[in-house]
Amino acid sequence: MSYGLLVENYLAGPEILRRSISGMSDDHLNAAPVPFKWSSRQVVLHIADMDLIFADHMKRIIAENEPTLVGVHDKSFASRLSCHNRDVDEEVRLIKAIRRHMGRILRSIDADDFKRKGIHSVDGPLTLADVLQCAIDHIPHHAQYIDEKRKALKIGDRAIPFHLASIGIVECTIS
Repeated sequence: MSYGLLVENYLAGPEILRRSISGMSDDHLNAAPVPFKWSSRQVVLHIADMDLIFADHMKRIIAENEPTLVGVHDKSFASRLSCHNRDVDEEVRLIKAIRRHMGRILRSIDADDFKRKGIHSVDGPLTLADVLQCAIDHIPHHAQYIDEKRKALKIGDRAIPFHLASIGIVECTIS
């Protein structure tokens, strides 16, 4: 397996997200045009919150022997972490910074380190490669929902089209 390619795919995530929200105003980002689904702002904030968790999980797997990885309840994060006071552009920059930071670490470790495991409180044993793959898949998975909102709001396509099928996105449940 090419772990270098995984790391490069991980680093591409923030650009996928930026393209996904390109051309959206604050009103567009705050709108919830699809019943029972988050606004685009909430989706971006969720991604930022989860990127911090993914980074923590990866660091702990690298640094500790079979650490316990605690899952989070993402709906509690969405409702309790000041959604309306957080800036979307700042959150995207945060995601990019986290991924650049982790990219340096991931590029510096041995291939065997990607096989190290943590024990997730819900999902059981996970390797570093498993957690990295979930982090990679997370942004494109949610970009689909932002696209759904763009269509419902009739605000047009992204500035640069992104096709999820081209990278074989699968849904990951790790949190």
